[in-house]
Amino acid sequence: MRPITERIRIAGCPVDSCSMDGAVAELCRRIESRIPTHVVFVNAAKVVQYHRDPVLRDVLERADVLLADGLPIVWLSRIKGTPLPGRVAGVDLMERMVAAAEQRGYRVFFLGARADVVGKAVSDFQARYPRLIVAGYRDGYFQQSEEGHLSAQIRASKADLVLIAMSTPRKEIWGARNLENLGAGVCQGVGGGFDMIAGVTKRAPRWMQRVGLEWCYRLMQEPRRMWKRYAFSNSVFLLLAVRDLFSGFRERESPAAQVSSD
Repeated sequence: MRPITERIRIAGCPVDSCSMDGAVAELCRRIESRIPTHVVFVNAAKVVQYHRDPVLRDVLERADVLLADGLPIVWLSRIKGTPLPGRVAGVDLMERMVAAAEQRGYRVFFLGARADVVGKAVSDFQARYPRLIVAGYRDGYFQQSEEGHLSAQIRASKADLVLIAMSTPRKEIWGARNLENLGAGVCQGVGGGFDMIAGVTKRAPRWMQRVGLEWCYRLMQEPRRMWKRYAFSNSVFLLLAVRDLFSGFRERESPAAQVSSD
């Protein structure tokens, strides 16, 4: 079932035009209607991987909800004339959905990160949301041969919401492959969200988030691991963005477009 939002293309990659409040309302509706829903977040790096990885590209094309987790995606949508409502950060949506789970009685399963990190994240959430129902949790260090058992465990837990803290593209591929077997309404990737909740990594200050420099803050925390990734993905995304804008300009200036407008 497609989302109720409009789906557009940013540098070739599909993205849903949806606000944070709209995303929360839509995911709660899907949980309560028991509609299996795979939620994927799109940022500049994900757009680059979309063009390089055919498996991930297929996952994104089939995803139920695709949200813009990156200001460059929002900025490019505005330049193209198809403006997105704004950024829907994965960590922020995770917080909103956990709060909604406490209020509405949803059962949440936490999957991913190291064992100590996911345990700490769950404890922190329970401290802040005392009525939160934790269906279960486990770390993300398992073999593909264990997926069947893990899916059965999540299904038996009667989870309504499954939060997956793994790296890209593992979490997207895992979610797409196991969605129908989980019995859950919503399966949502959260990347390094558990690490932030557990205090292993710190999130950028609000002003850096607002101006699109959150990646820079993360680079300062993990320079050896992140510099190659950001140097490559940011430069390639810029090229894809320019190509996207140029293609749109050529389409608007084409004789066929001018005839149709007349």
